Amino acid sequence: MALSFRFGTVGSPRSTPPKPGGSVGAILRLRELDLDALELGWVQAVRVSESTCTEIRAAAAAQDVLISVHAPYFINLNADEAEWAKSRKRLMDAAHYGHLAGATDIVFHPGSYFGRRPEEVLPTVLRRLGECVAELRQRGNPVVLRPETMGKAAMLGSLEDTLLMSREIEGVAPCIDFAHLHARAGDGSMNSYAEWQKVLEQIAQALGEEALQDLHIHLSGIEYSAKGEREHLILQDSDLDVEAILRALKDFRCRGRILCESPVLEDDALILRRLWLEISGESP
Repeated sequence: MALSFRFGTVGSPRSTPPKPGGSVGAILRLRELDLDALELGWVQAVRVSESTCTEIRAAAAAQDVLISVHAPYFINLNADEAEWAKSRKRLMDAAHYGHLAGATDIVFHPGSYFGRRPEEVLPTVLRRLGECVAELRQRGNPVVLRPETMGKAAMLGSLEDTLLMSREIEGVAPCIDFAHLHARAGDGSMNSYAEWQKVLEQIAQALGEEALQDLHIHLSGIEYSAKGEREHLILQDSDLDVEAILRALKDFRCRGRILCESPVLEDDALILRRLWLEISGESP
């Protein structure tokens, strides 16, 4: 019986061999490690050919590795009109080539408030994101766009922001980065079973219980200050209570993908998988 969660990495495992290398090599290496999800790290730019996308799709299908994409960092749903045109192209390119590569989900950073209140910003954000999804569907592209919860309070991407986008626009769903939610608070909170329980309750209330059956999760250690995220850490070097997160996911009968962004990608992904097996009682 399959596990409730697939585990993998955001970006190629560090131990990916030089041949065949690239994303195809990453898929083969993940399968060797008994990991079965890969988020393609197109975080600087989308620079990939259609033929390479075809190769990625074929390798992922053959190895039963689920594919998603992390779109370029330089996307801002709240940008001025000139910058939005560039941001939009980055998001749409990630969705186009991601779909060709077999990706089902496109994760992206939603941007910045630029010092304004969320309620001032969100109407523009919703309109723009809705237009992107509408164009993708017109082109026959079924990918889900996933705004990520962000690790700084100044950034667009609170849990409430991502749930609003997901509730208002069909074809949008959140990427829940638990480390970011912990760091965003900036005071060491958002780190208990009870707090993660409330997060999962909020998701279910906003999007329906079925949303808990298709979670797209980022998980790693994290360093933070009062202003939020500083950098991702190895799990053992972080104060994040990963076991509390996994216990909450088990108790809410959640399913989906857990992708690791740690500096030691596959090592920590394997730790997360092992912890899940221990906590959930599931067997591979």
